[in-house]
Amino acid sequence: MNERYNPRLTQISRKLRRAMTKEERHLWYDCLKKLSVTIHRQKVLGKYIVDFYCAAAKLVIEIDGSQHFQENGIEADRERDEYLRDLGLTVKRYSNADINLRFGSVCEDIYSYISKVGK
Repeated sequence: MNERYNPRLTQISRKLRRAMTKEERHLWYDCLKKLSVTIHRQKVLGKYIVDFYCAAAKLVIEIDGSQHFQENGIEADRERDEYLRDLGLTVKRYSNADINLRFGSVCEDIYSYISKVGK
């Protein structure tokens, strides 16, 4: 990540940590915070802020609200995912509906991935 340090993004990421969505809070407090590996919330990676990041597994976890399913959101996510993959990271995306309706499956998918790659 040879992007220069961007203090503006750091300030924004701090605000985002304090104002997590209901789905982000649920995933954080009821799943990710309990893991034995370190997970960062609203982490600055290069020119982006990702919802959750696990360095040990080189994993980015994104929670997608409705804006991500509109044409401009889909394109922005494609560019963002490509950028993150170029950094050697895996991006896992879950919708708000996934968090609200299939929470156990989401957690199991994350646990499974981290246990295979992150140790």
